[in-house]
Amino acid sequence: MDRDFTGAHKFSRFIARWPNKFLQRYHSVPTTVPKMDWTGCCKTMQDPQSRETFLSESDSEPRKRQGKRSRTLVAVLSVLLTLGILAAVAGILYWYFAGRTSEDARGSQEDAVRIYSGHLTLTDMQYRSALEDPSSKDFQTLSQKLEEVVNSSCQNIPNLSPYFVKSRVYDYSDGTHMKAYYFVKFRIPPEDKAVLSQFSEDALTQPLHENIVGMGRLRSLPVGITSVSSSLANPDLVITPEERVCYHNLRAKDIPTRFTSPGFGGAGYPNNVHCQWVLRADRGHVLYLEFLDFNTDDDCGNDFVMVHDSLSPAEDDVITKKCGKRPSSHHLSILSSGSVMLVTLLTDDKLRYGGFSATFKQLLKMGECGQTLTTLSGKFTTPYYPSFYPPNIDCQWTIQVPIHLKIRIKFDMFRMEEPGARQGNCTKDYMEIEGQRYCGDHSLISLQLNSHEVRILFHSDESHTDKGFMGVFSAFSPSDPCPNEFTCRSGMCVASDLRCDGWNDCGDLSDEMKCNCGADQLTCDNGLCKPKLWFCDRKNDCGDHSDEKECACAVNQWKCADGLCIANDKACDGHLDCADGSDEAVCTGDNAICTDFNFRCADGTCVHRANAECDGQTDCADGSDENSCVPQCGTQPYKQNRIVGGMSADVGEWPWQISLHFKVMGHTCGASVISAEWLVSASHCFLDGYNDASSWLAYGGFNFQGEPTAQVRKISLIVRHPRYNEDTFDYDVALLRLEQPFDLRPKLQPICLPDTSHTFPSGKSCWVTGWGAMYEGGSASVSLQKAEVKIINQTVCRDVTQGELTSRMLCSGYLAGAIDACQGDSGGPLSCQEKGKWFLAGIVSWGEGCARKNKPGVYSRVTKLREWIREQTGL
Repeated sequence: MDRDFTGAHKFSRFIARWPNKFLQRYHSVPTTVPKMDWTGCCKTMQDPQSRETFLSESDSEPRKRQGKRSRTLVAVLSVLLTLGILAAVAGILYWYFAGRTSEDARGSQEDAVRIYSGHLTLTDMQYRSALEDPSSKDFQTLSQKLEEVVNSSCQNIPNLSPYFVKSRVYDYSDGTHMKAYYFVKFRIPPEDKAVLSQFSEDALTQPLHENIVGMGRLRSLPVGITSVSSSLANPDLVITPEERVCYHNLRAKDIPTRFTSPGFGGAGYPNNVHCQWVLRADRGHVLYLEFLDFNTDDDCGNDFVMVHDSLSPAEDDVITKKCGKRPSSHHLSILSSGSVMLVTLLTDDKLRYGGFSATFKQLLKMGECGQTLTTLSGKFTTPYYPSFYPPNIDCQWTIQVPIHLKIRIKFDMFRMEEPGARQGNCTKDYMEIEGQRYCGDHSLISLQLNSHEVRILFHSDESHTDKGFMGVFSAFSPSDPCPNEFTCRSGMCVASDLRCDGWNDCGDLSDEMKCNCGADQLTCDNGLCKPKLWFCDRKNDCGDHSDEKECACAVNQWKCADGLCIANDKACDGHLDCADGSDEAVCTGDNAICTDFNFRCADGTCVHRANAECDGQTDCADGSDENSCVPQCGTQPYKQNRIVGGMSADVGEWPWQISLHFKVMGHTCGASVISAEWLVSASHCFLDGYNDASSWLAYGGFNFQGEPTAQVRKISLIVRHPRYNEDTFDYDVALLRLEQPFDLRPKLQPICLPDTSHTFPSGKSCWVTGWGAMYEGGSASVSLQKAEVKIINQTVCRDVTQGELTSRMLCSGYLAGAIDACQGDSGGPLSCQEKGKWFLAGIVSWGEGCARKNKPGVYSRVTKLREWIREQTGL
């Protein structure tokens, strides 16, 4: 058994607004209250004894005096009644026009705002740069006339006019045609919410076009209006020239020009900021925008950057919307379809981030897109690949090979996704081959075409672009499409020995169909063959659950984590009936007891919830389930990009991965960052001759060996587990103390250490990483590699290792082989994600060869070594 396992992996496969008529009706109601002698009125009401001061002293007859008093009383009452009515009317009017106004202001959040944005195509006028300045006379004169036309047009649209608020023309551009950019605002009160369905994408464009073009001819406009475009826009993105605070009008050159978000390189961008950059190119050119640095809130609902293929922030003109942190080695690059581009940064009132730096330049506009390919093999890509392809473009490639041959096409990476577009509904961006459209995100598309000639069509609409694709084609003979290999139903070729091995190598299961299962295989109900060792491993390997159907406990039984069945009433009864104590792990109530599956708080209490530590939720009264975590552990700093082909790790994807170099030998073992000054690795990396700490260097924060940006630290102390067994590899763990702490940065971060109670269940997908050999006996990889593996049932793992597994070990990989760690990966991490955090589940320890069938990789189980790590490091 080859246990000298120091290495990388094998990846051989792999408003409150009132309607006008309503306002006119109520504007006719008088709002002025007649002037009254309020003093006399109030005095009479306050002092009944003074009533006679209103009577004539000469009137002494009782009857007359009584009548006079009655008339006086009636008069007073009439005045009071009149005052009451007038006061009520005044109150009502105040409510409508003053109180209601404030109420409307308070309730305006319930109103629905709809904003359309677009452009007017203008003729009969020479473009002047003064039109780019809202304070210029040229801008104001033309904008005022155009706004009059738009306002009149909107007021003539029956369904929408009652809710029309205003329109504004806010910018101009030159290009193939001169354009004026405008927006129209509507406000719908809550009581009219039923009309919201009328505010669709197309509700405004056609009637506005008909009205504007017609009015343009009737009015004395200095320009002609030939067409109108409009679509819904995010109200938060639309501002008038007067509201601009952070605004930049930039002209492109043939060489890159740099611009940055406010605060970049310092305290970061401010809160609640709306910044716009208008980028302009010369006629006949397009804009190439590249973000060199990019760091915003990871939640696009808070802070984001949006790029439009227009000066209109309309949904139809969005090229892309991005947020999060991107690695500096993987720039976001975008192209426009015309000579203008709008870049917007919108932030909220929460945390501040670094922002971005970007460059832009102009390129000559592409001519015809596509070509005829007549070679036996070759490739073709979307325009400007791997940069984002431009909007509004169509390409056609024609592949022709000799008539006796056929064509095979393979796409290793295919990205044509749009927000809100349903998978399989390719009505926006798409590639079309022989009538079949493809869109969305695919890691692999393999096609075998029964023709010697084929056309590939590519279409990009006016909004939302992506990275596109690279297609590789080759000619093949129909009589022998895959020489010495198996031909998949898709036309892809795979090695013959992968046929009927239980592994879906073709991707469509065609290599696993019509198989005669071997003695060491399980026959699934659907006819597939799977290794017997996969039987009852709590994973649906067959696809129809037939490999697990006889493994479940009876209806009145509870299944332990190790597979043992116990009576239901024994679960959570306060007694450990399962050998592993899992029957009492997540119990609550009077009978709840602490087991090895429970997190123990610092005050001695137990948390009856699985994997409670470092999950962002405080379960312990003393907070110890979260306080014990290394700050920011287990977080990936960047939004990960999908790599074009292969399984190379992205920059910053595994920031805890360390490369250990011994003397001048280069990369020798892997390790994981658990704090700024401590690393964890495998003991077998530091046996005799390799146990001198001064001979080791730790490299972190990089992907490619020899990368000058890597942080390098000397090792000051190597602590191997005192119970490490060189023969059995039991307790294969070592701690390394750095001479100087690492400078923790986005590309260099610690991984979270799991608590002893943490469980990593069988079948869970995790990732193994390293710079080890790409295949058994091969040389080490220059770039950091990654592979997705699954935790294998402990019982099964014990069987395939002939009983050499201890409780301090776990298996991960695939019993079918093909994916595994290899020489040079030793000491590296097995990383598993829980609720957004990454935990160190295992340490690459040993294995028999690399990626062999039924020989999975064996890892040191960190949960069983956690207390020792805490004792040595205090972590």
